[in-house]
Amino acid sequence: MSAALLSGRSVLVTGASSGIGRAIAVAAARAGADVALTYRSNEQGARATAALITDAGRRAAVIALDLTDEASIRNAGPSAFAALGRLDVWVNNAGADILTGSAASLSTVDKLDRLIAVDLRGTMLASWQAVEMFRTQPEGGVLINMSWDHALTGMPGTNPQLFAAVKGAVLAFSKSLARSVAPHVRVNVLAPGWIETSFGAGLNDEARRAVAESTPLKRWGTPEDVAGAAVFLASPAAAFMTGQTLFVGGGVVM
Repeated sequence: MSAALLSGRSVLVTGASSGIGRAIAVAAARAGADVALTYRSNEQGARATAALITDAGRRAAVIALDLTDEASIRNAGPSAFAALGRLDVWVNNAGADILTGSAASLSTVDKLDRLIAVDLRGTMLASWQAVEMFRTQPEGGVLINMSWDHALTGMPGTNPQLFAAVKGAVLAFSKSLARSVAPHVRVNVLAPGWIETSFGAGLNDEARRAVAESTPLKRWGTPEDVAGAAVFLASPAAAFMTGQTLFVGGGVVM
């Protein structure tokens, strides 16, 4: 990744304590950006991400954020701006976990409520906060939201139904938002597929092989694969792109 792509810019990444969020935050720093990163409960993970950012020679700010709390959302952008002196890019990566740990045993309705509260409502409120800030800046800003590749094609199962409904809504919202705030703010969407996060690590070898074999590129994606796409969308290289969705899924969805 070119160290110049995000030179002189500041980026906020939500949910950057681990996984895809951490990879995006670190990739942004390595591309020249200062980075504000948020966490909900894993402060230790967020501090570890911040250390990787400072190791890359960039400034890091760690901010607590609860996407179910409107006041917390409204505080995130100003806190990032105060710490870094500017804010050019906002990446809404954070999402509710309904697949691992105790969350996996929640009822279907409880899972749905959690996804709607965090992934949909939280993303919408955070997007509006980002746009409100970017509109005050002569240079505008860039917003990146997170969807899911199978939201466009469907996947059998109860959990996929939940994700398709919520992540499909994020995608549709982002397109309408992009039309509403252009040309001052660019809004694009990342739609990851099978990525090696904590969920993938919990699958047995047979299931992992089946996923790889069903993927045209014959492997699982990595958080770094998603991060590379995020840096591109955040950069001037994507200056003529808005309202678009990048699929980072090895070709499973085309």
